[in-house]
Amino acid sequence: MSQPELNRAELEQSDFEPLVRDEAEAEKISGESTSYWQDAWRRFKKNKLALFGMGVIVFLGIMSFLGGPISGYDYYTNDYMVTNKAPSLEHWFGTDPLGRDIFARTWYGAKISLFIGIMAALIDVIIGVIWGAIAGYFGGRTDEIMMRIADILYSVPYLLVVILLMVILPQGLWTLILAMTFTGWINMARIVRGQVMQLRSEEYVLAARTLGANSNRIMFRHLVPNTLGPILVTLTLTIPNAIFTEAFLSYLGLGVQAPLASWGTMTSEAISALQYYPFQLFFPAFFICLTMLAFNVIGDGMRDALDPKARK
Repeated sequence: MSQPELNRAELEQSDFEPLVRDEAEAEKISGESTSYWQDAWRRFKKNKLALFGMGVIVFLGIMSFLGGPISGYDYYTNDYMVTNKAPSLEHWFGTDPLGRDIFARTWYGAKISLFIGIMAALIDVIIGVIWGAIAGYFGGRTDEIMMRIADILYSVPYLLVVILLMVILPQGLWTLILAMTFTGWINMARIVRGQVMQLRSEEYVLAARTLGANSNRIMFRHLVPNTLGPILVTLTLTIPNAIFTEAFLSYLGLGVQAPLASWGTMTSEAISALQYYPFQLFFPAFFICLTMLAFNVIGDGMRDALDPKARK
């Protein structure tokens, strides 16, 4: 008798018992179901540098409201008895040439600078998303006309636009924001247009159109939500760019006007005393750099977290 025949002879009926499975146990999902945004947040939390950036932004936002009361000084009162004082227990960041507390002015400047950056970025998003979605969805002649208009606006020198608006309109905070967003939305429009042009041929768009959905519903209920990843990443990178632009314009004398204070105006005022009182420039410049770094690492973290190809 051969070896395989011998092994078969040794098998008994008990070796062939049917496997009994519970229906509920068979249908049970072993892994936890997660949505796209839950998975993106899980991967974002693994990026320690991005979490650090988010913590910095939260800290700056809180201190922009609590910094003044904590210092016990306001940002605008002149005290010529304590001009140009170095950092001390009384004035933690020192004082400026007019005797104003730099600690209080720094955190008030954080409120103004963050407000300008966030508002400018939101306006860019609103205009850019609407413009890009319409151009990308309809395409053809509509897309050609809309994008050529955007190209013409983008070809106008940015600084020239700002100066003209500052001369024509009353100088103020909203005039500055308007000047910064006059052509700032074009980059967002181009990104949204490209994404919508890729998505408009997807099957779910055809299904929505077949079910009778109009163009507005398809664009803003189906297409734009599927472009939120690039939109959010671009938004986080637009905010620090707006803050830096405000600081640059303030250095030229076109930014926030007195009695308001921003990090840009503080750096502009401190330049003349840099040789003798460098601390007056250090603090606003440091927080500008820190804010830009924080938003940039958040943007990098969001780009990695929202990338569908990185999902596991």
